[in-house]
Amino acid sequence: MIALVVYYALFVFTLLLTARAILSFVPLLVRGWEPKGLVLVVAETVYTVTDGPLRVVGRLVPPLRIGVVALDMGFLLLFFLVSFAMRLISAFLM
Repeated sequence: MIALVVYYALFVFTLLLTARAILSFVPLLVRGWEPKGLVLVVAETVYTVTDGPLRVVGRLVPPLRIGVVALDMGFLLLFFLVSFAMRLISAFLM
């Protein structure tokens, strides 16, 4: 029962990480876009929930430097870690 609750919590966190990725690309595609109303509440919730774990991973994994560009690999690492944990739990539930 506990494993199932943890699995669903990780699933919701994965959805929130996906929403954060989408929200981070919208301002690049639509200049001057600012969330308003319900979208603002959703965006604030998404950033509040995902910001802490991303900061921890960001401290542990430095950005990957390619010339003058620095790629933050923390998001990808966190996404893969959560996906891996979900697979482990689903194997345990079988």
